[in-house]
Amino acid sequence: MIKLENVTKSYGKVLALDSLNLEVSRGEFFGFLGPNGAGKTTTIKIIAGLLEPDNGRVIINGIDIHKDPISVKKQMGFIPDNPFLYEKLTAREYLQFIGKIFDMPDREISERSDYLLDLFGLANWQNDIIESYSHGMRQKTVMSGALLHKPGIIVVDEPMVGLDPKGIILIKKIFTNLTREEGVTIFMCTHTLSIAQEICTRIGIIHKGKLIAERTADDLKKSETQDQKNLEDIFMILTEEISSTELAIKKNI
Repeated sequence: MIKLENVTKSYGKVLALDSLNLEVSRGEFFGFLGPNGAGKTTTIKIIAGLLEPDNGRVIINGIDIHKDPISVKKQMGFIPDNPFLYEKLTAREYLQFIGKIFDMPDREISERSDYLLDLFGLANWQNDIIESYSHGMRQKTVMSGALLHKPGIIVVDEPMVGLDPKGIILIKKIFTNLTREEGVTIFMCTHTLSIAQEICTRIGIIHKGKLIAERTADDLKKSETQDQKNLEDIFMILTEEISSTELAIKKNI
């Protein structure tokens, strides 16, 4: 579904991605973790077609995104961490605009908009201009737009930022249902380790441009029941924020 082959990207003398290899299967909820500057956002932007790698390939459903970006983007929904919206539009108008970009029939746009506005709790504000929305409402509007054309792949960067607890519970439920019931593939970049461990089926940790660890949700659950390291401990050790000796001391405090 998503395949990165030896993807390398530099910004001047800074190596952001170092021959990154990664594969995410259909219906998988993949959590992508790493400290600041590890290469997460660069990876997200390359998968979404916003950046070109210096070397390597990104294959989406068997298609090289940089050879046929239009075909790939028709199958993908992208949710950035900082939502960009046309603030003088209403949520309803925004969704209509997105639907036209994807060449959706008017009736389908209307029906999907009704469904998504209700799903994300925006129905009562659908005719208010986006300029008046809170950050959480804007985030939900962007998510509605990303799901409008029923993409098989969703690439999302920090989806819970700016959401209240009720909103976080809603988004977790929506994303989980998409993968389990509809077979949608989700590639999610997040700093929230507890959420990643709770809802992702597999987790990868990137550090200094390299994928340094991968674990399934089942692996993490087994290690916790056996009193081994949880995701937070694994993350801290692998990203060199804390040594295994320091971790043992911390646990005994």
